[in-house]
Amino acid sequence: MATRDAVLAAPPAGAPAADPMRPAVWRVTQARRETHNTFTIHIAPPAGAAAYAFEPGQFNMLYAYGVGEAPISMSGPAGRVREVVHTIRAVGGVTRALEMLRRGHAVGVRGPFGTAWPVAAAEGGDLVLVAGGIGLAPLRPAILHVLAHRERFGRIALLFGARTPADLLFPKQLEAWRGRLDVDVEVTVDRGGPDWHGPVGVVTSLFPKVHFDPARTTAFVCGPEVMMTYAARDLRRLGVAAGAIHVSLERNMKCAIGLCGHCQMGPLFVCRDGPVFRWDRVERLLPVREI
Repeated sequence: MATRDAVLAAPPAGAPAADPMRPAVWRVTQARRETHNTFTIHIAPPAGAAAYAFEPGQFNMLYAYGVGEAPISMSGPAGRVREVVHTIRAVGGVTRALEMLRRGHAVGVRGPFGTAWPVAAAEGGDLVLVAGGIGLAPLRPAILHVLAHRERFGRIALLFGARTPADLLFPKQLEAWRGRLDVDVEVTVDRGGPDWHGPVGVVTSLFPKVHFDPARTTAFVCGPEVMMTYAARDLRRLGVAAGAIHVSLERNMKCAIGLCGHCQMGPLFVCRDGPVFRWDRVERLLPVREI
C-alpha cells in the first residue's frame, strides 16, 4: 500500500501532454466534505495550459500519484472553465487516495472523455432528471446549464433519492433550486428518521408528484443500474419514448479511449460510446450478467 507521502508527492512539473494516455499535472484549489463518504475537489490546470472545456456528462481520468487512476464525472459548471469540479464517493484505493488531497496537492488528469447529456436536443420540450445517490453529481452540470437557460425548456422536474437524509448531496443547492419555483424538485430517502419530514421510498415513487408531457419529454437518469432500469421502465410506461431517455453507465474504465476493453459491454465501450447512452441502445444489455 502506498504511503501518504507517496500519494501526495508532486511529480515533475510540466505542460499537459498531447498523449491522451499521459496525465497532465493539475493542482487542487479546494477540497471539502459533502457526506460521511463523499467529497468534492476543485482542480486547476498548470499556468499557461491550453484552455479546458467539457460538456455536461463527460468525465476525467483522475490519477492519484503512487496509487492509480479512476474515471470521475465532472460535477461543476460545464463549458470553458478555469477549474474543474469533481464530487467523489470514497469506495476504493484510488478514491480514498484522492480523498486525502488538499489545496496545492497534485493530481493527474486525462480528459475530458465520453459522451454528454444531450441538453441542446432537449430544448423546446419538458425535461425530467432522475438521480440516485452519487448519481446527482454527474447530472449537476446539466442541471446548472438548464437552469441558466431556463427559457429554452418547458417543464423541468428533478427527482432525487438517497439512502438516508445524511446521504443527500448538495442539500443547500437542492433547497435553492426548489425555491426558484420554475422547477419541480422532489427528494426522497430509503430510510428516514425523526427529523425527516419528506417522502420515504424509492426515487421512482416520486413520478406521480411531478407533471410533464410524455410526448415532448426528454429524461436524464443517473444512479445505480437497478434504479436506472426501473426509472426508465416507469418513464416508458408513462409514455416517454425510449430514444428520449438517456442513462449514464459506470464500468471499470482503464484507458478511456476504447482500446483496453475493460469497460466493454457487448458491442459497446462505455468510455468511448458512453457513458451517456440512449435507453434503447442499452436496455437489452444491462440485464445480461458478465457481458
